[in-house]
Amino acid sequence: MSTEETSRVARARVHAALGDPARLAVVDALMVGDAAPSELGALLEMPTNLVAHHLKVLQDAGLVVRTRSEGDHRRTYVRLVPETLAIATSPSLTAASRVVFVCTHNSARSQLAAAIWARRSHVPVTSAGTRPAERVHPRALKVARRHGLETDTWRTAQVDEVVSTDDLVVAVCDIAYEDLPAEARPRVHWSVPDPARTNTDAAFEAAYSELERRIDRLAPLVAEARE
Repeated sequence: MSTEETSRVARARVHAALGDPARLAVVDALMVGDAAPSELGALLEMPTNLVAHHLKVLQDAGLVVRTRSEGDHRRTYVRLVPETLAIATSPSLTAASRVVFVCTHNSARSQLAAAIWARRSHVPVTSAGTRPAERVHPRALKVARRHGLETDTWRTAQVDEVVSTDDLVVAVCDIAYEDLPAEARPRVHWSVPDPARTNTDAAFEAAYSELERRIDRLAPLVAEARE
């Protein structure tokens, strides 16, 4: 089989996977954030066995992957693979007065995400943590400066003291997402591995790249709220 034919077969598989309204709904739900299968079922009012079936079809087509939570290890999250997404309708998000990126310690991922966002969007941005550290991680500062990000104003902050009702809250950490009560659950969740666990420059660089890709997808969908 030629390269062109192989590519066509792969494309056909993706189109076939998306040829069901329920699977399109799953893809729409995952366009800007990750979700557990149970969360998808609740959101789409779909029984567990049907969610499992649709996720298997999407996974076989390379459209989604599953990752184990770094918090509750019994839990898995489903994430979209944009590289294999041939066709999908981007969901719209309501306007936000501000975007708040949240992780556990507010010392790496959320700080990097806020700095990247400030370069990509006019919508105001800040960050916070559920259990903020005393200082920003030195390797996060290092990778930020390597990419020309401004770090002079970086300070850690408690999420309860930062988030307000009109904010679009983006959790970039499984533990923070799971720790927050249901009424304060972030609207968008990104399952980005904690680089501090490995604590290498490569891990922090990987986190930066992952956040940059996701922000590039989300930023065009968020408009600044006007009073």
